[in-house]
Amino acid sequence: MNLNHLNFEKDYLKDRYITICLLSGDPARTEIIAQTYLKNSVKINNNRGLYCFTGETSLGMPILAATSGMGAPSTSIVVNELAQAGVKVFIRIGTTGSIQPYIGVGSIIVNFASLCKQGAANDIAPRDYPAAASALLSTDVYYEAKKLHKDVYFGLNASVDTFYEGQERYDSVNPNLLKSHVGMLKEYQNLNILNFEMESGTLFKMANVYGLHATSICAVAAARCKDEALLHDSVQSSVDISIKAAIHTAENIQKNQLQLFRT
Repeated sequence: MNLNHLNFEKDYLKDRYITICLLSGDPARTEIIAQTYLKNSVKINNNRGLYCFTGETSLGMPILAATSGMGAPSTSIVVNELAQAGVKVFIRIGTTGSIQPYIGVGSIIVNFASLCKQGAANDIAPRDYPAAASALLSTDVYYEAKKLHKDVYFGLNASVDTFYEGQERYDSVNPNLLKSHVGMLKEYQNLNILNFEMESGTLFKMANVYGLHATSICAVAAARCKDEALLHDSVQSSVDISIKAAIHTAENIQKNQLQLFRT
């Protein structure tokens, strides 16, 4: 029996002992991960643009690269179905906008928890349920990234449902934001939140409710304190480092240097 949105059988991953997923919002990034960083990659789904590839790390470890799509509703569907298929660990690899003045474009942020303002997350758990990443997984991803990049930050994000209004952007068709959104950027800076993004709050809540492990590592594509522009082309090297850090962490799990399943 196939999954409802990911067009492969529920037992397909279990039969191949695949329990770790490198999760990206962008199908193009998923394809890059599979074709550049994994061996023997095979596309097993392209339904609705939700690309999924099986492959192997350099150590021969079976792993999945999958697309969540943009935002929490799509992420909730993909994570739920992959969990049904036997995935236990999700490492989100994405891009983000920093809101602290000391975090520039090209930096990398590992988030260990989210201020979660997402409707999808409220269907998973109560609004005040912690949106916390897996502590051991997040810490390992951070240290793997630090081996490869000098500007890596570890902290909280704001995980929201909209790119424009929910992140207090005024370069929009509607610059007249709700009163509750005006001044949000400054308020979140004062709360020591590092960045905005649109998936991890729901991912973290799902992982805790379902007994899974999840974290997020993102390259900074916009420094909101300086410029609203997204600079995706200039941060590809940071995205590549994020991918490598995620894969190294997956290999640490395989080598029992990161004992997630014994806690």
